[in-house]
Amino acid sequence: MTNAAATWLVWQASPADAETLASLEALAFGEKSWGADSVRASFVAPRVTVLLGGADVNRPEGFALWRDLGDEAEILTLGTVAAVRRMGLGAALLEAMINAARDGGAHRIFLEVSDRNEAGLALYLQAGFRDIGARKRYYADGADARVMALNL
Repeated sequence: MTNAAATWLVWQASPADAETLASLEALAFGEKSWGADSVRASFVAPRVTVLLGGADVNRPEGFALWRDLGDEAEILTLGTVAAVRRMGLGAALLEAMINAARDGGAHRIFLEVSDRNEAGLALYLQAGFRDIGARKRYYADGADARVMALNL
């Protein structure tokens, strides 16, 4: 069992991890999941990096996908399984994405998050992201998306 004092590991996934990622994404998002086919396709999408994270490299408990856009980057998704939420794994994955984007030459990183996702909003605000816009009724449940950015 993972605890709050866990040291989180974050690593780059390979195409061999596609099924693991699809399972993690379904566990993290349930009915809001992208679906296994879309998740698997992320491994061949141009300029997309897939990260996995957990206390043990043999048992990932979270994931993050981001796209390198040159001098900008975009966070596509980030999630953790329920058992480790609010224990720092999401923050570790976010930090890894930010560092990789900065190391790759990005000067700014963007994301969209549901205005109903309190945990996600708190995570991004704590990391220094700021609102730069909104997309009305962006999500299937009718929620608005907050467009946020962090200058690197």
